[in-house]
Amino acid sequence: MGQSYLNGLLVSVGLIMAIGAQNAYVLAQSLRREHHLLVASVCLVCDALLVAAGVFGLASLLLQSPLLLGLARWGGAAFLLWYGGCALYRALRPQSLVQEERPAAQSRRAVLLTTLAVTLLNPHVYLDTVLLIGSLGAQQAEPAAYALGAASASLLWFFSLALGAAFLAPWLARPATWRVLDILVALMMFSVAGQLLLG
Repeated sequence: MGQSYLNGLLVSVGLIMAIGAQNAYVLAQSLRREHHLLVASVCLVCDALLVAAGVFGLASLLLQSPLLLGLARWGGAAFLLWYGGCALYRALRPQSLVQEERPAAQSRRAVLLTTLAVTLLNPHVYLDTVLLIGSLGAQQAEPAAYALGAASASLLWFFSLALGAAFLAPWLARPATWRVLDILVALMMFSVAGQLLLG
């Protein structure tokens, strides 16, 4: 159970940490302190539901077909290796996240709708949570522990951003910070890919 939980946590942390539309939006709202806890909660719930759908929906399908299970295993490992390589590439060309200024405050409804759009209209969220994280979770000894680990990663990440954004703002503006994060992401991805290939 512990290994499945840890795998879910590490894979999710690795995928969730990359600079993307969702993380940029969470940080921007958090830096402005504009419904930032609502934004983090919506991102957490969406991630947890999508991962659970992937883990439990794909699990029975994959377990009935050794061919599909093999494809998921090798495909997942290939994707993780590719993603880790991309993270190493980004580490060579680090980025920073600059806060965008918005003069007018947004309503709670506008923030909620924007959060849902940034989360659910992004095709990568389905590739990451449903297909990649879900198919990897279907292969775990304890799929529920894996899904819990993935949800824990979302909880830790989004609420760390929401609650620590003001403190982290100067740190996140430094390219060196993203270089270190990308190197850690690459190491996590390579580690999980190695477990898949050798397991």
